[in-house]
Amino acid sequence: MSIKKQWIETIEAMQNDICSALEQCDGKATFEENSWQRPDGGGGKTRIIANGAVFEKGGVNTSVVFGTVTDTMRKELNINGDKWFACGLSLVLHPSNPFVPTVHCNYRMFELYDQNDQMISSWFGGGTDLTPYYLFDEDAILFHQIYKNSCDRFDPSFYSKFKTECDDYFVNEHRNNERRGIGGIFYDHQKPDSIRSAEFWLNFSKSCGYGLIEAYIPIVERRKNIPFLESHKHWQEIRRGRYVEFNLLHDRGTIFGLKTKGRTESILMSLPPTVRFEYNHHPVAGSEEDRLLQTCLKPREWV
Repeated sequence: MSIKKQWIETIEAMQNDICSALEQCDGKATFEENSWQRPDGGGGKTRIIANGAVFEKGGVNTSVVFGTVTDTMRKELNINGDKWFACGLSLVLHPSNPFVPTVHCNYRMFELYDQNDQMISSWFGGGTDLTPYYLFDEDAILFHQIYKNSCDRFDPSFYSKFKTECDDYFVNEHRNNERRGIGGIFYDHQKPDSIRSAEFWLNFSKSCGYGLIEAYIPIVERRKNIPFLESHKHWQEIRRGRYVEFNLLHDRGTIFGLKTKGRTESILMSLPPTVRFEYNHHPVAGSEEDRLLQTCLKPREWV
């Protein structure tokens, strides 16, 4: 079986298993699925959960898309070839309770072909990152430890490298280099070679994708029943505004999806249901809100 077919089967299984784990954690809502077709080639399955006991809005999506490399892709995405193929899983969960963090992950592969349909390049990319609204150090430590363990099983150098890439990627540069959250891991354009095959990167991405269940759900279980006030919800919506800013201004996946005429509803499912954009908002110095903000201004070593 080709790597392409193996990866398609992998993300479809991941989608099923992650959705089942999240439904069990929520205890009320279930995912609704929309299958869609892309006019220029391919399609996907969008699964949305909403108004649950835990998750206010979330999505676990798969896409298998392909097409012709356009001039826009060459210019804005720096893709040189004649045809392309992309396949991946993308997940974002926005909880109702402000003490439960938002989580995002995306794992994907990309292939590029010449005019004779011969593959001329391929790579894997992905990552998982956590965006808390109130910072519990033990949650951040658990999350990072799980992903360090996942990395260490494949290469002990990966965690430090991919953590740094994550810290440097999820940044609102227009907000004085404010991080979106407390990071995780992130890697891109990992091309198979004589040392690490395509199968190596497939298995690594699979391990990290399934790592979400072990890294995130225990945190949700710890925090989902904590009572909260309207002031906590207010702060959550302020921080969600920063999430929106990053996704619309900087996120490569969002930009790639829109530039390649992907399904807009599926691409923008990552956006939270309610946000606030308040002029020149600053939390009270020394508050828990301020502690979170200060943590997001500078990367921290958690494990």
